[in-house]
Amino acid sequence: MANIRLIKGRIKSAKNIAQITKAMEMVAASKMKKAQAVASAGKLYANKIYSMVQELASRVDITDNPLLQKPKHVTGKTLVIYITTNKGLCGGLNSTSFRFLLGQYNNFQHAQFVTLGKKGAGYVATLGGTIVADFSQTLPFVQTVPALTERILEEFLQHRVDGIDLVYNEFISVVKQQPIRKTILPLSIQSREEREVEDTREFLIEPNPSQVFEALLPHYLENQIRDAILQSEASEHSSRMMAMRNATDNALSLMDELTLAYNKARQEKITYEISDMVTARLAVE
Repeated sequence: MANIRLIKGRIKSAKNIAQITKAMEMVAASKMKKAQAVASAGKLYANKIYSMVQELASRVDITDNPLLQKPKHVTGKTLVIYITTNKGLCGGLNSTSFRFLLGQYNNFQHAQFVTLGKKGAGYVATLGGTIVADFSQTLPFVQTVPALTERILEEFLQHRVDGIDLVYNEFISVVKQQPIRKTILPLSIQSREEREVEDTREFLIEPNPSQVFEALLPHYLENQIRDAILQSEASEHSSRMMAMRNATDNALSLMDELTLAYNKARQEKITYEISDMVTARLAVE
């Protein structure tokens, strides 16, 4: 009897878990659709600005621009903007990002970190990395873009670091998110041949290419960081939706197994009771 009660209690627990994870899946799905739409639109915008920067760079003298040159005073350090999540329950998204980060920066002594996301900040701190700034408390993360851009420009122009990297999860599809590393400073300017430009038409730039290029660079950096944040948010909600869907399926599967065990235990109990009744009657006769 105790075994039947135990199985019945486990069935009830599995049912409650399935209801909770199903609700969390629906919430994550709703957020994922919005984040995916914003990330997709932002990606097109980021790619267009990147093309504009590359095109303008081929028309101006970039030798005197500090954002396009490696620092003369080499420090051997890189500033890493590391974007993760504040919450868990999103599958292997963060653990995959942790392994990727460790593979990219074997020696944390040569890296400094600006973190967005409590999970990443905790991981870097555990490994003894240097966190110069943490924006995990500012929600949504896109609100940190102006301050973050100003901070990294100061670090780079003051020659405190040799370069600025972005490490985040790129949204590929609902079932696939990929951690990537992108260097945003110093800017890498490609030649026209490397870019494989198809449109060779000339166009007029006012007031002149140099002024437009100088004005566009800070906006370009802001957009790169904003795009990374939006990609990370879409990846988070997609990964959480799939994790909760798998958890719901596992809970329902466990319910089926427990129900089968419960029915077998009841049949066994009934069989024993009938056997006792028959035995008692035979004893009386």
